[in-house]
Amino acid sequence: MKNKGFYILLFLCSLSAIGQIDEDKRVLDEPFIVARDTVVSTEVYDPLAPSRAAFYSAAIPGLGQAYNKKYWKIPIIYAGMATGVYFYIQNQNDYTRFRDAYKRRLAGFTDDEFFGDGAVAIISNERLINAQRGAQKNKDYSIITVIAFYALNIIDANVDAHLRQYDISDDLSVGPKFDMNKFTTKPNYTLSLTYTLK
Repeated sequence: MKNKGFYILLFLCSLSAIGQIDEDKRVLDEPFIVARDTVVSTEVYDPLAPSRAAFYSAAIPGLGQAYNKKYWKIPIIYAGMATGVYFYIQNQNDYTRFRDAYKRRLAGFTDDEFFGDGAVAIISNERLINAQRGAQKNKDYSIITVIAFYALNIIDANVDAHLRQYDISDDLSVGPKFDMNKFTTKPNYTLSLTYTLK
């Protein structure tokens, strides 16, 4: 019986010795799981890329989009500019027809295309003047359309080159962060958002 009590006392002393681990050592011995950053930038940051793309688009429309590897935008640019040129030519031809008919009427001729069979004017002189003004206004709109597509071509190449180099991380979430206070050894609960600028 004496031996039995001695073994129980020895067993209880050994259990209390195992539980007495230093807190600082216990915190340092715990393994930390660190996730590696999966977003790796493969392109080197080029600060002149936007101005280079804008210059290429200014020299030859669509070349800046090819530089940015956005080939699908090139037909849209040329279609917009070609539409403006087409309507400019069409309105120029209409303007010339109306002007020539009006000049012939002022000269006393009645054989223009806007006269009917019985030498009666289908379209009056005032209507020819208004048609000339309308065709001139439409020509101006066509020029504005071509210039607008040309300017949008340059702006698009510049902005697209800027955005191509913009650092977009897949991890844009806000989440809780658990940290151990080194002085009180109590956990700190915080909310963190990390944003890195280049």
